[in-house]
Amino acid sequence: MNKGYILLLLFLLIAFNSFSQAKYSLKAEAGFTKFLFNPVSVDAGPDWKGYYLDGQNGIDINISNGVMFKKKIYTGLGFGYLNFEGQHGVSIFSDFEFLSVKKKIAPLANIKIGYFQLWNQYENGTDTVLIELMAGLNYHLTESVDIYFKSGFLITQQSLLIPIRLGFRF
Repeated sequence: MNKGYILLLLFLLIAFNSFSQAKYSLKAEAGFTKFLFNPVSVDAGPDWKGYYLDGQNGIDINISNGVMFKKKIYTGLGFGYLNFEGQHGVSIFSDFEFLSVKKKIAPLANIKIGYFQLWNQYENGTDTVLIELMAGLNYHLTESVDIYFKSGFLITQQSLLIPIRLGFRF
């Protein structure tokens, strides 16, 4: 991953943390990822061993550390473990989340952009960009704990997937 990109994200985290209404926050989430299709058409050559993902559904666990600004905007860096029917993978991503209102139940929008490594049929696996766009509902459980449900689209490993996640923000 580009070092300049990582330094910019760290700078933003520190800058947000310097505001009085920003507070440290941790997100933990787990979910199911449904394979849709491979939008990339491949002209198979002699070394082609198939699509990186070819019909496999998966499960994932993500942890993200960041700051919550004005109880509406979250920005952080995260790490994830993924398992697509025996093919293991890891992801590293920037995590941006927006709550539209400060109510007990609020709509949310989430964007993750990062790196995804999958150990599949290719030697040393495959690594690609990860782009995830999601929407869902956030429930403000206590003063310091939120629970949320979200779904959307994930583009990675030459595939389009639908993740469905349940998470907690502390």
